[in-house]
Amino acid sequence: MQAESLKTLRCAIYARKSTEHGLELEFNSLDAQRDACEAYIKSQASQGWKVLPQHYDDPAYSGGNLDRPALKKLLADIEARRIDVVVVYKIDRLTRSLADFAKLVEAFDARSISFVAVTQQFNTTTSMGRLTLNVLLSFAQFERELSSERVRDKIAASRRKGKWTGGTVPLGYDAKDKKLVVNKTEAETVRTIFRLYLELKCFGKLVAELDRRGIVTKKRDTKVAKYQGGIPFTYGPLAYFLKNRVYLGEMHHGDKWFNGEHEAIIDDQTFERAQQLLKSNVNGRKLKRSESGALLQGKIFDDKGNRMSPSFSSKNGVRYRFYVSSALLRGRKATAGSVGRVAAAEIESEVLAALEANRKDRESDNETDPIGESSASSLPAISSRLGWLLAPPTGTALPRKSELRGLPRQEMPQPWWKEMVDRKARVESDQVNRTRSCLGALPAK
Repeated sequence: MQAESLKTLRCAIYARKSTEHGLELEFNSLDAQRDACEAYIKSQASQGWKVLPQHYDDPAYSGGNLDRPALKKLLADIEARRIDVVVVYKIDRLTRSLADFAKLVEAFDARSISFVAVTQQFNTTTSMGRLTLNVLLSFAQFERELSSERVRDKIAASRRKGKWTGGTVPLGYDAKDKKLVVNKTEAETVRTIFRLYLELKCFGKLVAELDRRGIVTKKRDTKVAKYQGGIPFTYGPLAYFLKNRVYLGEMHHGDKWFNGEHEAIIDDQTFERAQQLLKSNVNGRKLKRSESGALLQGKIFDDKGNRMSPSFSSKNGVRYRFYVSSALLRGRKATAGSVGRVAAAEIESEVLAALEANRKDRESDNETDPIGESSASSLPAISSRLGWLLAPPTGTALPRKSELRGLPRQEMPQPWWKEMVDRKARVESDQVNRTRSCLGALPAK
């Protein structure tokens, strides 16, 4: 009995601090928590308690979740049965979430791990002890949520007064003393972009002109590469830039805008003209896409992975349809593939012919027609199925079974898809000579 009572219990000390404030001190909060826990473990030496040398410290980590490196290491060591007792200074150092604490207690119980809070004495083996523990955790979670609400309310109040509360600084401004200050050089660039857009009235021409002038996004001094900026404008960032009401001297919170403390760069008339032009261009693009009737829209790509979008030109009253690389449409000729433009009629007829040949091959083999029933033998029925038969460039996943619902066979076996991919590759190889004549007739770029 004496030997059993003196069995060594390996004690792991977990410490956490929510913020970075004070961590640079020689003796900080983490050190104070560990000292208090070590003193308590020493007081239990007669019970065989022994502190482990491993430190489980999480500096500047919130207690609102379990995504903490030291806590994950602690749980991993518990799973490996290297720990017998977990010691913390207070319960809220382990977690401030009642739901998360329930998960931790379940993990502790599964490995018969004892849990001790130095400044809060309770016994989790009794119903009253568990109730006390849950009450303490409920207050800890309430305190965390209350602090979050105070921070959100403060930010909302500051934004309503037009104050800058942090975030990504837009082109044309610098952040100084928690305020947006106009950067004169960048402000002139902002005015130039708005002026060029109103003159050119087209994103494609605007992007090309910005590239020619060497105008790029705002350069930022940050360790995260994707936020460093200094890259050429593309359609998305350019549209966001032209819609940004910060350039009118306003500040937003949610979907509402308020008069800001910073100086405006663009006048109201210029900004409003840009918005009207944006709306008209968007409506025009939607109308053209919906009315184009392009069979392969969104389904063919050039050899560099750029989507080929439907386009057209008119000459002597005749309308000629094409598929053009999106890189060319955005003014990025250098990133376009070797074939940046192809006649729509020729490429569509080649694809339909390949599908028709494949259908006949499968019928001759007495197999179920994957395109549809017997009525699908016509070209219009075949073209209606192109949405799932055609795929983007190499590397894109094949269609999922859920995408094949409504077809005669609810589940297409994987070998069938493999055969289709191989067959398509062979057909494309056989069509090279025929398509060259079509492509050779196109005007040289």
